[in-house]
Amino acid sequence: MKITGAVLEVSGAEPPFARTRPFTVGELELDPPQAGELLVRIEAAGVCHSDLSVVDGNRVRPMPMLLGHEAAGIVEQVGEGVDDLAPGDRVVMTFLPRCGECDGCRTDGRLPCERGTAANNAGTLLGGGIRLHRSAAGIQEVHHHLGVSAFATHAVVSRASVVPVDADVPGEIAALLGCAVLTGGGAVINAGRPAPGERVVVVGLGGVGMAALLVALALGHEVIGVDMVPGKLDYALSCGATDAVTPADAVDRGIRAPVVVEAAGAARAFETAVALTAPGGTTVTVGLPAPDARAGVSPLLLTAEARTIVGSYLGSAVPSRDIPRYVELWRSGRLPLERLVSSRIRLDDLDGAMDRLAAGGELRQLIAFDGGPA
Repeated sequence: MKITGAVLEVSGAEPPFARTRPFTVGELELDPPQAGELLVRIEAAGVCHSDLSVVDGNRVRPMPMLLGHEAAGIVEQVGEGVDDLAPGDRVVMTFLPRCGECDGCRTDGRLPCERGTAANNAGTLLGGGIRLHRSAAGIQEVHHHLGVSAFATHAVVSRASVVPVDADVPGEIAALLGCAVLTGGGAVINAGRPAPGERVVVVGLGGVGMAALLVALALGHEVIGVDMVPGKLDYALSCGATDAVTPADAVDRGIRAPVVVEAAGAARAFETAVALTAPGGTTVTVGLPAPDARAGVSPLLLTAEARTIVGSYLGSAVPSRDIPRYVELWRSGRLPLERLVSSRIRLDDLDGAMDRLAAGGELRQLIAFDGGPA
């Protein structure tokens, strides 16, 4: 079938991207779903730093590639062997499919799926192969991004890449569950595991960090937000944070917490998070810095104060287990996920959206395919 999508032509383009325009929005051919796959009409897709890291070259992926990994949509067709979903069902799309059989899948979310990781690195679906094509000096394959490729009107994905949600969960809310909430919320629930009522500090208040803050608040924790952007500090306070301060102020005031989540993806932010962790506490890092980034940590500090540093990819999540929990928190009114949406954009504004994301002023920019221009 013919679809419209935004293809990243080259990785590592020079910013500003609104000038160099690494994306091409146009018509593509999408093959029908094969065994174990689904055709999904995209309702909403979020713009995330994991997309930006491919655009700016920090994550090497095969090109050309149709980006977008945080999304939700409506099932339109199911492939052979998919008997638990049907056309009309709403699904959350998640960027790390799980085969359920490898060593990584046996770690209860702590490690990613080995098959899913290999497919993501190759730009294919979990079952292998590519379903996206276009005419460019002949038939050209277009790689999938993290098994999703949601910056398009439709996508074919593995059944293992989606989690169904009830119809009362709007598409825009469902989309946020696929990355920002799984990653940020999971950093708190699955990796940090604060005791009831314990203080949680979140360093970096982008989409993932703000999701961590909202989930921690929903669970009844005292939460302090840390960021360099004054507007984000004000926003954290308006969401219910006990305090919101710059990194320098947090260190100067001696702020400490049993659980500190680093969600900025920068070496300095990681060092700040370690400095703010109380003796005996846990520093959880979910940010994705540049591959050559390095941070300084005192081994003596870890030993003398019995500290723990935990890496958490996708919030150490098992999406089929965790997404229903976040849905219930949202449904009860305790988790106002609507507050993560900072703006809505058109598909042809992705170049500018990446510039705004890099500048640090956005939480989640959403492409809304239903009810708004695409």
